[in-house]
Amino acid sequence: MLPQLAPDVVKRAQRGDERAYGAIVDAYRLPVFNYVLRTVGDRELAEDLTQEVFLRVWRSLPNFGHRAQLSTWLFQVAKNVVLDSLRARDSRPRTTELVPELTPAIMDASAEQAETIRELWAAVEDLTIDLRTALLLRDVVGLSYNEIAEALDVSLTTVKWRIYKAREQVQLQLSQPDAEVTAATAV
Repeated sequence: MLPQLAPDVVKRAQRGDERAYGAIVDAYRLPVFNYVLRTVGDRELAEDLTQEVFLRVWRSLPNFGHRAQLSTWLFQVAKNVVLDSLRARDSRPRTTELVPELTPAIMDASAEQAETIRELWAAVEDLTIDLRTALLLRDVVGLSYNEIAEALDVSLTTVKWRIYKAREQVQLQLSQPDAEVTAATAV
C-alpha cells in the first residue's frame, strides 16, 4: 500500500518547506520509480523520468488543490511525464531491461520461478501503454480503481475494462505454447 502523509506535511511542502517536500519524495520515490521503470523498461531513463516527476511535483505543488489524494495527483504527474517521454522517443528503437533486483520474489525464487516472473514482466511490457499503465497502477503501485480513474482522467468503467483486458492479454500470452509457464502459475 502507498503511504499516507499527514495533511500538514503536504501543506508545509506547498509553502516551500523543503523538509516536508523531502518527506513526500521519500514516501513516494520507490513506487514512482517502479511504475516508471515497468512502463518504459529502461533503468537509466526511469531514473531520469523519476527525477523529472519530482521536479514537476515541486514546481506544481503550490497549485495542488487537495481535490484528489496526493498519491493520485502524483501518479497523474508521473503518467504525463512517461507519456511525454514515450512520445519524444517514439521514432527511436526501444530497448528493454528487466530489473530483477527490484522484484523481491525473484531474489528468493528458484530458477523456474524466476523465469516465470521474467515471462510475466515481458507479457506486461507487450501491452499497449493504456493497458499497461492501468495494470501497473493497480497491481504494482496499489492504487484503487477510483484513484486510477482520477490519475488517468478516464471513467471508472474504462479503468475496470483496461485492467480486465490487460490481465486477459497477459494470461493469454503466458498460456501460448511457446511460453514455458501456464497462466495459473503466473497469476
